Amino acid sequence: MASAWNAGDSGRVLALAAQVSGAAADNPGFLALLGVAQQRTGDHVRAAQTFERLTRMQPEVSAWWNNLGETSRQGGDLVASERALLKAKSLAPRDAEVHYNLGLLYIQQQRWSLAREVLLDAARLAPGFVEARLEAAHACHVCGNIEGEEAMLEGAGDWPPQPAEQALVLASILSVLGRLEIALKVLAQARLPDGPAAQAMRLRIAAQRVALYERNNLLDRARGELQQLPLALLDALPADAHAARIDGWRAHAVMAARAGRQADAAALYQRVLALAGDDEARAGAAFGLAAAYDRLSRYRDAWQALEVAHAMQMQIVRQAAPKLSMTDGQPLPMVTRTVAAREYAAWKPLAGPAMSQSPVFVIGFPRSGTTLLEQMLDAHPDFRSMDERGFIYQLIERMEGAGQRYPADLADLTEDDAGQLRAVYWKLVAHTLPDLGQHRLVDKNPLNMLCLPLILRLFPAARIILCLRHPCDVLLSCSMQSFRSPAFMAMCASLPRLARGYADAFAQCCGHVEVFRPALLEWRYESVVADFDGAVVRLGRFLEVADASPFTRFATHARDKQFIATPSYAQVTQPVTRAAVGRWVHYREHFEPVLPVLRPWLERFGYDS
Repeated sequence: MASAWNAGDSGRVLALAAQVSGAAADNPGFLALLGVAQQRTGDHVRAAQTFERLTRMQPEVSAWWNNLGETSRQGGDLVASERALLKAKSLAPRDAEVHYNLGLLYIQQQRWSLAREVLLDAARLAPGFVEARLEAAHACHVCGNIEGEEAMLEGAGDWPPQPAEQALVLASILSVLGRLEIALKVLAQARLPDGPAAQAMRLRIAAQRVALYERNNLLDRARGELQQLPLALLDALPADAHAARIDGWRAHAVMAARAGRQADAAALYQRVLALAGDDEARAGAAFGLAAAYDRLSRYRDAWQALEVAHAMQMQIVRQAAPKLSMTDGQPLPMVTRTVAAREYAAWKPLAGPAMSQSPVFVIGFPRSGTTLLEQMLDAHPDFRSMDERGFIYQLIERMEGAGQRYPADLADLTEDDAGQLRAVYWKLVAHTLPDLGQHRLVDKNPLNMLCLPLILRLFPAARIILCLRHPCDVLLSCSMQSFRSPAFMAMCASLPRLARGYADAFAQCCGHVEVFRPALLEWRYESVVADFDGAVVRLGRFLEVADASPFTRFATHARDKQFIATPSYAQVTQPVTRAAVGRWVHYREHFEPVLPVLRPWLERFGYDS
């Protein structure tokens, strides 16, 4: 039996096992070979029975519990699988394979937070365990943990070729992180399945390439790749080739939308919705359908599609971050971290870098025009942007990990403390922008608006640009975006919850602006599109640049840059337009109930008329 197993002949292992009887049938070595052969041939129920016998005979052997857990999972008994794998983990807490198998179980159950935890443990225990790193990155992706994704995918370009299904997942995650060339390499090396399934997988890989090129604004390449996916070919696929059809239809839909053929895009997204089974695919199709209907002025249909999209995303939130799905869940916990004027008055004075040696922080509620401003700044030769990064939040986590309270213990930071935190920040920046050199850094992260105490403690001379836009247009735009973060999925699930988040965020931010009095420019979206040249002049003066004209070349710069890590990646490749001003009025009936919550901010920002 061992010889047959080593030769890869599982059928012969089973044939030989059938000849064993008596005491030999209770030999652990015999049962182990029998169990793995049953598992290899797909007889998972009998394999689980075999390994269950082994756990009764030798309950202290973690391998039997691990195999029992894995075969039970493959056989569909998820309760027994978790029980067995948790037992294996208790017996062998440093066995990476046990953590990996438990992570696969949690992914199958869509318990994403638990999956991320155990898969990150597996990768830490065995850094070279590529499969564990890939699945850990997948779980981090679903949970909105960008830093975890990046850490797990370090060196992914050198990984061995992956089975096609895993390669599609890996390429999708790499795309979101802006690693186009590595994603394309992963797809080129993907190991196709045997038999007729290979053709369907080739189509899925082609569809993924379309998505990659479109996401990086390489539209000619995307159109070329789309020629491999004629709709007639997708329709002629076998009845069970759902994944290939869905991927192909989505590729056609996104390119139809980019070409302005919104009716075609809507029809394709409707086909995806009718066939897709998982929440993520349905949510993505519903968001695409809503955008197409909005551009077709079918506003009632657009809102109905948004309701479907948010319902699907809330299903994801319930699995990835259950607490956020509760009505009292706080998607923006930082809003409660405040510094009062009397507390700030007691802070120890600290020196800080000059304005020219400090980042330019671009803040504001998401969908307020922060990406447009970021690309304007990045188009200037004196500045460099690093897309959205949560480095300020990482510094807060570092403080708390060291036992410090945020923001209370900012008051007692020493020069050394502040210097160390700045050094950590610049180290993170250097990893993202190794060629920053003497350029002025642009740190654009909208929700850094909630971290002004730390920003101004470390960089008191920093220029802060607060992006503003009509609150109702902001909320509508947020509602129409498929955010990755479970916190934002939860907050955007309904207008009342989103309006409350907006009000809470600005109450905290504006309160801190009054306390700290930073060097701050209010950058109003409507004023920018109404008088772009005047806005450029104001921006140049605020940042003290000698020549502000490069700011005007943002669209060309964005097209050349290709990857832009926000939902506005397509819009910022075009000149400024008033098309997005006042969109919310088409949905006024849905906004009426939340206007009382927004009224103070409409008045404060001058939008009450």
